[in-house]
Amino acid sequence: MIVGLFVGASATSLGGSVAQAAPIYPIPDPDPFYAAPPNLASKKPGEVLATRPMPPLLIFPETDVTLIKFRSTNSAGQPIAATTTVLTPHSHRPDGPVLSYQHIINGLGTQCTVSRALYSSDPLLQIREAVLLNALLVYGWSIALPDHLGPTAAYGAARLGGRITLDGIRAVRQVPELEAAHSSIAMAGYSGGGMATAFAAAMAPRYAPELEIVGAAIGGVPMNMVKMVESVNVNPHPAFGLLMAAGIGLEREYPYRFPISDYLNQRGMEARAAIANACTNELLYIGAGHSARDYARNMTLADDRNARAVVEENSLELYDGIPKIPIFEWHSPSDPLVPVDSIINVDRRYCAAGVTLQAEVTGSPEHLTAAALGVPFALYWLDARLRGEPAPSNCGN
Repeated sequence: MIVGLFVGASATSLGGSVAQAAPIYPIPDPDPFYAAPPNLASKKPGEVLATRPMPPLLIFPETDVTLIKFRSTNSAGQPIAATTTVLTPHSHRPDGPVLSYQHIINGLGTQCTVSRALYSSDPLLQIREAVLLNALLVYGWSIALPDHLGPTAAYGAARLGGRITLDGIRAVRQVPELEAAHSSIAMAGYSGGGMATAFAAAMAPRYAPELEIVGAAIGGVPMNMVKMVESVNVNPHPAFGLLMAAGIGLEREYPYRFPISDYLNQRGMEARAAIANACTNELLYIGAGHSARDYARNMTLADDRNARAVVEENSLELYDGIPKIPIFEWHSPSDPLVPVDSIINVDRRYCAAGVTLQAEVTGSPEHLTAAALGVPFALYWLDARLRGEPAPSNCGN
């Protein structure tokens, strides 16, 4: 689990009293549109707070862009303001299909969000899935792209991503000019975006039972964060920066239950400051080749039930929710970043619970190419669900 670095011994067992280090949050977005209104608590989850027509994007020709701010709920049950960007092609017909696509957001800064990356001149932040999304827009699908890490860029807080995804769908239905009040809705996402999508599917029966979603396609999903962190806690890893970022993101979302900053040494605090507003490439660069031993004050595996519970709560393999919608799941059989056994365990549990599941293993040996290999099958599956065809299942195979 996230012990060693992210839990360690108690603060007082590190050799005397240690002042609690405050979580380090991202620089707030300077655009007042993203700010929470003073009456936020009086709004319902998914209620629209504001909309803004956005400038057209060259990467999405013949498409209108709308930014929606809506009310959601964080992991402490407190109201937050969240955002989603909706692409509406000119060929969209009233109540035509809508796909909520949870884009991969590997970042701790507000500039890493999808709504910001769409308009960024930084080539490292540009949306690489533009070609894929255009293929869907051509068919008249509208696409919602939620900023599913929330206003504090709580990277790693997968359950938060699930809530924001569902509330974003609620919000899309409410905006008259989007003409989506009665649209068929589907969800999709890969890797970190797959975490938000998978949690949205599993949480929907309890959190948003009124939403009629026809299916979800999830790929390369980190189903168990406990196992992921155990694998890089001691040994150096090229992607350690992402795991450290997840720890900082979880501290932002659970500051009292997951205070990782209390257990960082001087190098760890310097690394924390360096990545506090960083996106994917910076996270990978700063953390490459490191491990928890480099940044921890103490490697004692303390039995901190609160901290362990946070990691478990954001691990789909350990979440008891069961989707009531069809699921298409794909992954690499030898993914070096994601524990494959956890994916298989979730698939088996869903099948045993009666979920209509189509699970596919790609021919790729690693994480990123598995995304590309699985996408055509995922899109074919999503198209069939949005056209009302019964979903297939290979649970018996």
